[in-house]
Amino acid sequence: MPDRYDPQEIDRKWQARWEETGLYQADADPARPKYYALTMYPYPSGDIHVGHWYPMTPTDAHARFMRMKGYHVLYPMGFDAFGLPAENAAIKRNIHPRTWTYANIRRMEQQLRTMGAAFDWRREIITCDPEYYRWNQWFFLKFFEKGLAYRAFAPVDWCPECSTTLAREQVIGQDRVCERCGTAVVKKELNQWFFRITRYAEELLDFSKLDWPEKILTAQRNWIGRSEGAEFAFSLKGSEETFRVFTTRPDTLFGVTFCVLAPEHPLVQKITTKERRADVEAYVYQASRQSETDRLSTEKERTGVFTGAYAVHPFTGEDIPVYIADYVLMTYGTGAIMAVPAHDERDFDFATKYGIEIRPVIQPAEGEAPAAGAYTGTGVMINSGEFTGLPSDEGKRAVATELERRGLGAAAVNYRLRDWLVSRQRMWGTPIPMLHCEGCGIVPVPEEQLPVTLPEAVEFRPTGESPLKLDPRFRNTTCPKCGGPAERETDTMDTFVDSSWYQYRFLAPHDAERPFDPEEGQYWLPVDLYSGGAEHAVMHLLYTRFFHKVMRDMGLFDSLREAHPERVWDEPFPRLFSQGVITSFVYRNAEGRIIPYTDVEYDGETPVQKESRETLVPTVEKMSKSKGNVVAPDEYVNRYGADVVRLFFMFIGPWEQGGPWNPRAVEGVARFLGRVWSLVTESAQGSGVSSQGSEGSWTRDQRPETRDLQRSVHQALRKVTGDLERFSYNTMVAALMELSNTLQKLRSTPVVNTPEWRDALEKLVLMLAPSAPHLAEELWERLGNAYSVHSQPWPAWSEELAAEESVEIVVQVNGKLRDRLQVPAGADEETVRQAALASEKVAGAMDGKQVRKVIYVPGKLLNLVIG
Repeated sequence: MPDRYDPQEIDRKWQARWEETGLYQADADPARPKYYALTMYPYPSGDIHVGHWYPMTPTDAHARFMRMKGYHVLYPMGFDAFGLPAENAAIKRNIHPRTWTYANIRRMEQQLRTMGAAFDWRREIITCDPEYYRWNQWFFLKFFEKGLAYRAFAPVDWCPECSTTLAREQVIGQDRVCERCGTAVVKKELNQWFFRITRYAEELLDFSKLDWPEKILTAQRNWIGRSEGAEFAFSLKGSEETFRVFTTRPDTLFGVTFCVLAPEHPLVQKITTKERRADVEAYVYQASRQSETDRLSTEKERTGVFTGAYAVHPFTGEDIPVYIADYVLMTYGTGAIMAVPAHDERDFDFATKYGIEIRPVIQPAEGEAPAAGAYTGTGVMINSGEFTGLPSDEGKRAVATELERRGLGAAAVNYRLRDWLVSRQRMWGTPIPMLHCEGCGIVPVPEEQLPVTLPEAVEFRPTGESPLKLDPRFRNTTCPKCGGPAERETDTMDTFVDSSWYQYRFLAPHDAERPFDPEEGQYWLPVDLYSGGAEHAVMHLLYTRFFHKVMRDMGLFDSLREAHPERVWDEPFPRLFSQGVITSFVYRNAEGRIIPYTDVEYDGETPVQKESRETLVPTVEKMSKSKGNVVAPDEYVNRYGADVVRLFFMFIGPWEQGGPWNPRAVEGVARFLGRVWSLVTESAQGSGVSSQGSEGSWTRDQRPETRDLQRSVHQALRKVTGDLERFSYNTMVAALMELSNTLQKLRSTPVVNTPEWRDALEKLVLMLAPSAPHLAEELWERLGNAYSVHSQPWPAWSEELAAEESVEIVVQVNGKLRDRLQVPAGADEETVRQAALASEKVAGAMDGKQVRKVIYVPGKLLNLVIG
């Protein structure tokens, strides 16, 4: 009797063997072509869920495929280990965040190993290790030297009760309250650190060297938000103060009937009159309670308050009332706008609400109906003084030129992108390596004193403030310039800094002299394939492009570029693939409350709550811890083995689209691998054919069953190869299933125990190896082959053997289907025509009429036009 398929035993056996032999250890080898595959590393939340497996397993399959194609493959793994969840866990459990983080990492490492991925664990990085984050600090100092790191005031969410800033995740509910004490959160200006990403805005809009999904490029293009127009100053009546505005429509300047400042604008307090102060201060507080998303919502009613001040129109000299309104933000543009209600929808709504004049200055093109509200299109300038009659496009340039002539402003390019705020008022992050000295001001920590490490003893007090701010042992130090007392910066870095350059640290994770080894970099860089979610389009993926360009300008890639000028050195990830999301069922009761998975069971086909037996309503939603629909893979790995779970993720649908987690569909994949197991092991036990005869498969055999076998194998090989290259994993798995079904049907034919049969089994196993590595390794051994299947070359296919011997031709008469004919593959038009005319069905449809025209699509269709 053949051995029973025991995936758990097979998984353990081969994972131990791979580790023992160092199969996936990848050291630079200039004699071999390289392939650096990388998937976004996880946060150590405590458990690996199927959302982690979904980007990793297909990337692993592709990396294994490239290895079999002859490439030397690096596929590393690490942990994005700083961040708010660890700090919250530390507060809740009264432990150091490091304790919680490393406990989670150890568990997740073990879970990742069960996946059977080809990770080189020697290169593991953990971003909360001082040997990693010292280089965050080193980069910060270099950015500071180049003027790319600076300190300035910026708004933060502030809890008045806890006297601390809050992360976005700590502000909860529509009422925007502190998650710790429930106090209403307000906006507050705080001195914080920034990276000057805007200096690279124009270059970041150049995507010419990126093979990325268009949706990612569009998201970055919109986030950077380049716009051309004019920037100029309005003076304030009776004051020497001015404020600047940027507009993309300088041609509408004569239509300005009011101006608006952001409630946070520094001029608001200065220009507000005594009579208006109470209303203005109340409105400023109200605006501080809202998020930027709420303030910019198109569904929100436009509100504002008059300050009592007037600006002076730069051309007409008329008085322009100045309002504040929450739809204007300090983080966009200049924090002030000129309002043209006749030609801007937001301004139109505002003017209509407050009874402000609406003055048209752009007339639609002839024949175009005037707009019922604001007309936002182009046309001819009217009511615009000396510019009246100009086409609006020409008027834009003319008005900008006149503003520059008068010394008020000029044509300008503006970006929606703002500088990267990297300060975090939290403990669990990279300490910012700067000091504050009364005599010397802001002083960088000398490089030789890096890393500035986090304290071992941490006390989280009820105030909610960062322990770094409250710890005198950390905070108090000596100024390296004057030797006097100084205080350390207590802000820590945004965790996106950690992930902006981690791909380089994988090359030398323990190098104490430099952030990465340039000799390793000459071989491995740049990353050949990067995979991860599209949700990182305008944060991580934009920041890492910026970081890379700064590293380039620091000269860190000079030797790499000299060694390999043919490679892309202006971008960190020339090729990116973004997978879709995994969805799963969320179960809700009659009140709409989510019922946890652990409290749900099925009564036949109906989901019910275990104790109450209440019928539940299942809906498919994105997998999320907050919805209770996160699925851990452990249960399924223990039941079916890692290969089944891996293949299921590849089979559920196109990788870029995602798909639903369906436990019942997992069983179908398990049955498929069970059939492959039986097919190969039973054939191996009953076969006296050695692998030495398999080369005979390259010779055309005239026996029908052998030709069917060869054609199926080589067609599958062609399909699987192409699908792996295109990341079309679902159709790849389907092709393997189809091939296994064909082999099952041929088991009762004389082709079994022939060299061609043996060759077919070996090719099936080789094709399975990237996706089902454990099973493939076991079957390869049982076929009597040497270790390891993952070191074998990827098999080539023969177009001759893959070719069909006959094809089906659809025959039409005057466009109507009349017959389907089997003809030899490659048959010419005349042969197909004669076969069609010999068909009784076609002859009956022609009814003796003559053929006037023949339309032939080779290998597919013949249409006889008669009359």
